[in-house]
Amino acid sequence: MSQARVKRLSAFVADQIAAGEVVERPASIVKELVENSLDADATNIEVRSVAGGVESLWVRDNGSGIHKDDLALAVERHATSKIVQAQDLMGIGSLGFRGEALASVASVSRFKISSAQSPADAGWYLESHGGESVGCGPVAHNQGTSVEVWDLFFNTPARRKFLKAERTENQQIDTVLHRLSLAHMDVGFSLVQSRIEQNAAPAKATEPKRLNLPAGDPEARLAQVLSPGFVDQCLFIDESSADYRLFGWVGLPQHNRRYMDQQYFYVNGRSIRDKLVGHAIRQAYSDVMFHGRHAVYVLFLQLSPDLVDVNVHPTKHEVRFRDARRVHDFIFGSLNRALRAIRPTSPENAVPHAEATTAISSQSALRFDPRHNRGSIDLPGGFAQAIDQQQRVGETSPEWQATEPSVEHPLGYAIAQLHGIYVIAQNAAGLVIVDMHAAHERIVYEKMKAQLEVGAVARQRLLVPLTFDVSETDAQHVEDLATRLHQSGLVIERLGRGSVTVREVPTLLADTDLEQMVSDLLAELAEFGTAEGLNRHGLDLLGNIACRGSVRANRQLTLTEMNALLRDMEVTENAGLCNHGRPTYVQRSLDELDRLFLRGQ
Repeated sequence: MSQARVKRLSAFVADQIAAGEVVERPASIVKELVENSLDADATNIEVRSVAGGVESLWVRDNGSGIHKDDLALAVERHATSKIVQAQDLMGIGSLGFRGEALASVASVSRFKISSAQSPADAGWYLESHGGESVGCGPVAHNQGTSVEVWDLFFNTPARRKFLKAERTENQQIDTVLHRLSLAHMDVGFSLVQSRIEQNAAPAKATEPKRLNLPAGDPEARLAQVLSPGFVDQCLFIDESSADYRLFGWVGLPQHNRRYMDQQYFYVNGRSIRDKLVGHAIRQAYSDVMFHGRHAVYVLFLQLSPDLVDVNVHPTKHEVRFRDARRVHDFIFGSLNRALRAIRPTSPENAVPHAEATTAISSQSALRFDPRHNRGSIDLPGGFAQAIDQQQRVGETSPEWQATEPSVEHPLGYAIAQLHGIYVIAQNAAGLVIVDMHAAHERIVYEKMKAQLEVGAVARQRLLVPLTFDVSETDAQHVEDLATRLHQSGLVIERLGRGSVTVREVPTLLADTDLEQMVSDLLAELAEFGTAEGLNRHGLDLLGNIACRGSVRANRQLTLTEMNALLRDMEVTENAGLCNHGRPTYVQRSLDELDRLFLRGQ
């Protein structure tokens, strides 16, 4: 068979290839058009769709508009007002820049764009079918731009068959608008989604679905896009370093979801999906999130445009960081500090909700203030000391009120023990119920972690070194990162092109499947450049030790011991959750109790 000769593709085929990269479905068109509106400084954007956007789409804004002489050029490939020369790609500040969106949309639909640059100017329109111009001229139009798209994929019916059901396409449009609206809370968005009823009388027509997101109210925007529960159970964080700033809202660990459908991350205002970022956030939550659940967050990373490359993929969902490891460590460190600082604080010391610096848990009248006791290195030991003291003295009924009678502690003072499982306490706000095993488990776990961080990691030399084969890339990682692995307690050396030997391991991990552990670790190093997996193995074992070493159910505690437990919780990081992600206590206010008993009604 002879080799086929090289031929230049026709303009139509080239346009279809380009359109296939940008226009996957109607939601892709909404994304591109709305991003153009945002780049034009629009303050209000309207979107309408019929039949999931397949029959028609309409996007209108009140932005700066397009000059009538530029309309024809705007629908050509690689025509843009965002960049001029190659150097501009190293400092992109706009959402769009490739000059492909309008041309791609026009090539696979019947398309009309209308625009006016000021209220005094007459508008102008351009219409094309499948990329071929069919008309242009003046039109009555307010300042801004309108784009109408109908009969999507009319000239490529094979692609139309790959679209999903109307309900699915509508959901995708919904998701795109939600994602963009969170990054631009100063812009108003509206969406109307209609459907065509086949063989249905007008009286049976389905009511259009409407979404309205007013500008200027971040709390209302978060409540609409995510949920009111997220607003009540989130932290506002704002962390900066020399090169990076991370700010936004992160859900408290108890506010989690089964799926990752409410995770929004933005780099310089651009929504992205990045494995490195996801890994850093998961690691930050690993100590406090219930297994199999996923965090909820809306986070914004700001950095100099020359530190990130957004010209990676036509959809612009992917980016490439100049120093990926530093970005990973900054995100992890910022979130880890915020989550570790969550502890009970007195209501009067809490930051007001309106300031949006913290959020108030709906299940608790206690406020969670990430600035309270930040950087504290006090080790929880009062509970253990109280138990030792009781065992020595044999005291059974101490007068707990005699200790610090004038001090109001966030968790109050113990009253009784319920079924050998729960500690019942009262504070200024009302009733506090503590799961004593979960609470003590967190206290012991954090104390063991602190002790581990203070000194060198204890290592155990293997009597017979473990040698096994790995890929040449993994072997190179072992050689390059030997010092970092040694600091984590793992002494591993490269023997040849594709083999390594393990000589020493952390004492806590001596009984684990070492080959599997090292293989998992090398895979993590290859993908994310971190050795967090090794630390995670050790912390998981610490958690198991803490669980087995904590007070068990039906252990009778004195009031002194119960109060010592409460005091330790107040100075312990992550005290609101055990290391398996279960809550350690709940608060019920006097108002809640009054409603329960119908008092005042």
